[in-house]
Amino acid sequence: MNLFHVIGFGLKVGHLFWMLCCWVISLISMNWFGDGGIEDKSPLLGSSVGDSEKTKMAVKKKKMWFWNKISNSCLKIQTLWHHFMGSIRFGKTWWRKLLVAWVIGWVLLSFWTFWYLTSQAMEKRKETLASMCDERARMLQDQFNVSLNHVQAMSILISTFHHGKNPSAIDQRTFSEYTDRTAFERPLTSGVAYAVRVLHSEREQFEMQQGWRIRRMDTLEQNPVHKDDYNPEALEPSPLQDEYAPVIFAQDTISHVVSLDMLSGKEDRENVLRARESGKGVLTAPFPLLKTNRLGVILTFAVYKRDLPPNATPDERIEATNGYLGGVFDIESLVEKLLQQLASKQDILVNVYDTSNSSHPISMYGSNVAEDGLEHVSLLNFGDPFRKHEMRCRFKQKPPWPWLSIGTSIGILVIAMLVAHIFHATISRIHKVEEDFHKMEQLKKKAEAADIAKSQFLATVSHEIRTPMNGVLGMLHMLMDTELDVTQQDYVRTAQASGKALVSLINEVLDQAKIESGKLELEEVRFDLRGILDDVLSLFSGKSQQKGVELAVYISDRVPEMLIGDPGRFRQIMTNLMGNSIKFTEKGHILVTVHLVEEILETIEFETETSPRNTLSGFPVADKRKSWEKFKAISSDAHRSFSPSASEINLIVSVEDTGVGIPLEAQSRIFTPFMQVGPSISRTHGGTGIGLSISKCLVGLMKGDISFSSIPKVGSTFTFTTVFGKGLRMADRKSQSIAFEFRDMAAVVVDDRSTRAKVSRYHFQRLGLHVEVVPDLDHVLRFLKSSVTTVKMVFIEQEIWNRDCGISYVFTKKLQKSYSVDAPKLFLLASSVESSRSDAPISGFFAPTVIMKPLRASMLAATLQRVMGIGNKETPLNREIPALSLRNLLLGRKILIVDDNNVNLRVAAGALKKYGAEVVSTDSGIKAVSLLKPPHKFDACFMDIQMPEMDGFEATRRIREMEREINGRIQSGEEASEDEQRNRTASSWHVPILAMTADVIQATHEECLKCGMDGYVSKPFEAEQLYREVSRYFQSLSDSDS
Repeated sequence: MNLFHVIGFGLKVGHLFWMLCCWVISLISMNWFGDGGIEDKSPLLGSSVGDSEKTKMAVKKKKMWFWNKISNSCLKIQTLWHHFMGSIRFGKTWWRKLLVAWVIGWVLLSFWTFWYLTSQAMEKRKETLASMCDERARMLQDQFNVSLNHVQAMSILISTFHHGKNPSAIDQRTFSEYTDRTAFERPLTSGVAYAVRVLHSEREQFEMQQGWRIRRMDTLEQNPVHKDDYNPEALEPSPLQDEYAPVIFAQDTISHVVSLDMLSGKEDRENVLRARESGKGVLTAPFPLLKTNRLGVILTFAVYKRDLPPNATPDERIEATNGYLGGVFDIESLVEKLLQQLASKQDILVNVYDTSNSSHPISMYGSNVAEDGLEHVSLLNFGDPFRKHEMRCRFKQKPPWPWLSIGTSIGILVIAMLVAHIFHATISRIHKVEEDFHKMEQLKKKAEAADIAKSQFLATVSHEIRTPMNGVLGMLHMLMDTELDVTQQDYVRTAQASGKALVSLINEVLDQAKIESGKLELEEVRFDLRGILDDVLSLFSGKSQQKGVELAVYISDRVPEMLIGDPGRFRQIMTNLMGNSIKFTEKGHILVTVHLVEEILETIEFETETSPRNTLSGFPVADKRKSWEKFKAISSDAHRSFSPSASEINLIVSVEDTGVGIPLEAQSRIFTPFMQVGPSISRTHGGTGIGLSISKCLVGLMKGDISFSSIPKVGSTFTFTTVFGKGLRMADRKSQSIAFEFRDMAAVVVDDRSTRAKVSRYHFQRLGLHVEVVPDLDHVLRFLKSSVTTVKMVFIEQEIWNRDCGISYVFTKKLQKSYSVDAPKLFLLASSVESSRSDAPISGFFAPTVIMKPLRASMLAATLQRVMGIGNKETPLNREIPALSLRNLLLGRKILIVDDNNVNLRVAAGALKKYGAEVVSTDSGIKAVSLLKPPHKFDACFMDIQMPEMDGFEATRRIREMEREINGRIQSGEEASEDEQRNRTASSWHVPILAMTADVIQATHEECLKCGMDGYVSKPFEAEQLYREVSRYFQSLSDSDS
């Protein structure tokens, strides 16, 4: 029997003991109730003696009933007790062992707590010492760098005004006054002196000019004297040597060094030689200063001739040396001044050491007397790589007694004893909890099974509803191609919109079911992010123009053109966010921005609060920095979220609007499924309340996170991150053909809002235009006159154009006078239909062309081609595929359609026949296998996936097996039949098979490839997707003719 069994048995025994006590208490209370509560009641007035006797007999019966019930219960408890105790042998010694183990364990825990808290206090003390020491070291280093920079600046001054002027503009008096007045700029220097370089051949002439002899200083180094005994006249002349470095200028504080030869001292000589070879400031080792006899160092800069090249060699520097500027640092006094600036300077002891020689460090400041042995070392960098310095700090006082650790450990012991005392009562109901737990597990399994069944039911029902709905939408789409009057067209459009809304709702419910069942998966295909956002803009362009809300997209240039991921799910996220924004925004703007996360993290520290003037529409917005801050915190957490691999990029997307905002009380449940801000929202704006929940899940699957910042009556900004793969650039992108037509053309954007101008410039630069931004119309005329290149287009914001019609009219007249030919085309950028109506009386050639926002590359290219009269006006861009292109691909093609639903067959056949294809329909996979058995004359096959008897996947597998069989016969050289040779158009048989499904997410690309399919298209057919899939296998008739 192990310890856990003992504990379990003890809990059960305690439970039974507690139940016994409860029954005893109940017995006593019932007995009291029977004797006093019933018998003491007097009979009612007017009752007879017989009635009183009857009442007494009734009371006795009740008492007997209570006693019998209690006795039976006690007997049951006693039987259960004996049965339980008889089944398990349990000695009293186990209780002692358990109690001893309990006490020992908590005693050990108490000691461990004391040790842990004490060590934590010690670590805190170390951190405090390190912080204080690092602060002092940083302040000392910063002030030293300030002094170093000013000394270096003085070397340039001497080179310019002493050696660069003849006669010199500096003498000892000027130098002394200047250095005294500017001493506050060098807070750590005790004085500054300048020694000129004198060759031996120039010594006699130099001494005659100066009126004193060059004296040696090594005798002072060997025999230091007190400042009162210092007499420069008593110093010996400098010995004969190749060159000298006598001090000619010195600050008053160190004027006693004038005439001393710096090259005659050992430390100074090494300092001077290193300074002129390296061209940088160098430091000496600590040494006693003259007169004061205190420890100090000298910072030396070489003064060069003005014609020294920047990349000079050491020999060239030596040759070009004019002299040496030195700054004297009295370390002891300077560190003392620094420490006096800090209020807590008395808490720690500071020592500064020169550790250039690690075995024999030199103490530059401080003493070694301290009661605390804890020490922290902070490195000092004074700019000289040959000299190493460090600051050592210690507390003056010993650490206090760890009263917190002592009190906590004693408290733990006391609590442990109390817990041991109430041990039985605390865990008496564990057995019941175990039973409840098992029941809860069973209920949980049932609930999970019911949830899975519900999700499967939703998925099945959603798919079954969507299939006829797609037939309805397909038929409505075909009906739109017939001759209808205006009323009929309006009815059909309304029915189409309602059907699409229902399909969208079904898709959302299905996605929510997939999310709950964990079966939602993402695709990995290459896609154009800019094209996706252009498509999403097209969805909401009509609503934004009706409301007068400006809708715009801006994508950073650092975001690649092609990405690898799930474009459909990304489009779904953007549609949900932008749909909410357009729904709740009645004025202002909606702006979508896409950047790399690295860009945001680099600029977030410098982001200032956005003023209304710097927004897209001039309305205030919710500060998106609040949502950015969350992502910054995640990125600092071991760079967990924002550290993708080399083949991935991390995007951050923001959707900013100036709508009604989200109330503060509703912001906590904004991502909860089927929850809306309030009951009035659903009635006013509609919606199911699951769009944001689905978006949050999709963002999580894309390895990202989503957040928002919202201010009621101001607006909201939703921001999310996502990880995509880096896609290869497509050299044959169709957009490049249009970009070529406008490449190197110059254009001017007239806009006085920086954000809006930045967005406009982005869209025009996508077409290859060179764009210049000016704030008003007057600047346009000045720019046109001064511009070297010919400006072809002028894009004017409608707000500026309508601000003053008189100015706009005068601008047009001036433009007419300036340009008789090749005048730039004028374009107005308008956000709504009402704003696009210009009030200026302008007509003719200079009448501006209105471009309706939102700006998209395809729309801009088509408008500019039409107005400028250049390029192919029907060139497709960003998936806007005209019917003529599909007709060129499908005309004369024989296509087999396989679907068990007759309505879907008619819809698919009608859509393909509209583009000129010859269509053959069949309703089962078995018939499809028979029709596609080689040889056949079909160019492609569109096959439904879910069919009875044989689904689309199985039919495709059998077709591929037949093709492999006949291809093997051909490759082996066997004689093929005449029909096979006549119908075989290539070296092997392979008919393109495209899956048709009402849910393109279910038929994933991997599943299609696994069974041998070549791709998939959604039902009903969309021209964009149909063209994208068919163009992979068919060549257009125009291309084949050419």
